[in-house]
Amino acid sequence: MTEATSPADKELVITRVFDAPRELVYQAFTDPDQLAAWFGPVGWSVPRESIEMDVRVGGYERYAMVNDADPEQTSPVDATFTEVVENELLVGVEKWEGVPDLQGAGEVTSRIEFHDEPGGKTRLVIRQGPYTEAMEPMARAGWESSFTKLDTLLGG
Repeated sequence: MTEATSPADKELVITRVFDAPRELVYQAFTDPDQLAAWFGPVGWSVPRESIEMDVRVGGYERYAMVNDADPEQTSPVDATFTEVVENELLVGVEKWEGVPDLQGAGEVTSRIEFHDEPGGKTRLVIRQGPYTEAMEPMARAGWESSFTKLDTLLGG
């Protein structure tokens, strides 16, 4: 079995503390203007005009990540929210086209938790998957790269 056809059963788990209150970190995920300012790994951006959001159970999140060096290279996102608790939790399911030679099409679930930390900070916990063994490190690197831009947005 190749990595592209092996079972996608690995869950990505990332925990990160941001030097900003929980409400501000949550807003960075749910406000289209802020999402456009930080989402996507370094070298990719999300044009504001591509973002459509309806943050409620049954609502949606749609946008396109665009490669800064080659704008013809895009990665569309079309997810449906299955759980929303303002300032605490976002859960969504995305029908995913996959990545050639790494992971086939399917569904990816994202669970994003926002927790208060001492000193007005926020602990973010992301659980996302399933991914193949080959795809999980790439998804992790993408989030961690995006977080460098989120730190700047939050003033960190």
